[in-house]
Amino acid sequence: MTPVALHSLIEVLAYFVGFRLFLRERRRLALPVLEDRDRSVWIGFGAILGAALGAKLGFWIEDPLSAFAQFPDWRHLLEGKTIVGALLGGLAGVEIAKRAIGARGSSGDAFALPLIVGIAIGRVGCFLAGLADHTFGNPTVLPWGIDFGDGIARHPTQLYEIVFLAALALLLHRRRDAFAQSGDRFRAFMVAYLAFRLLVDAIKPVPYAYFGFLSGIQLLCIAGLCYYCRDLPRLGRAMWARR
Repeated sequence: MTPVALHSLIEVLAYFVGFRLFLRERRRLALPVLEDRDRSVWIGFGAILGAALGAKLGFWIEDPLSAFAQFPDWRHLLEGKTIVGALLGGLAGVEIAKRAIGARGSSGDAFALPLIVGIAIGRVGCFLAGLADHTFGNPTVLPWGIDFGDGIARHPTQLYEIVFLAALALLLHRRRDAFAQSGDRFRAFMVAYLAFRLLVDAIKPVPYAYFGFLSGIQLLCIAGLCYYCRDLPRLGRAMWARR
């Protein structure tokens, strides 16, 4: 099996495991906004559609020169995706769907753990895909640098992300009773992940630099963190304050 095919297989596994975990979390948390089956389906549809569109838009922002190199060939435009774009797009899709059906209340807490686990599994596939996946880091002289096939030791940023997600999952679990509002566990996940990506993408190759030094992914991370800025003090207390 080729690395690309193996990556695709692991990605499917990530979707499957994430979806099963979402169903479990929905039952366990019994969130009022997800109690009605039809309403839950519409919210899920909004999340999926928003994530799909956001993933593509994120790729176009991240690497516009590659994305539009064969314009107007629409097939080339459908290539590539980004996790940050999918997360922000899924968030927008859920909020739009809830407004459209008149649903109130947060549904995010049911998505937090499934997203963490799904992204972590997917990053295993990214790591195994090597250079073809374009998720590796810049060259490094650190002893844990990995040669992905071109003779250059690079930051294994996929592994950094897996370790970060495992630590985040543990922290969210330990602080689960400290969150003041419904949806805060999801908000904490989003803030932590966006902040992590803002930092770790600084040691990744930048296909197109905005303002001379920021990648498109970093711009999206900044936009997402600005969206949550008013929640930051409350989330910070929940995550770090002594109980």
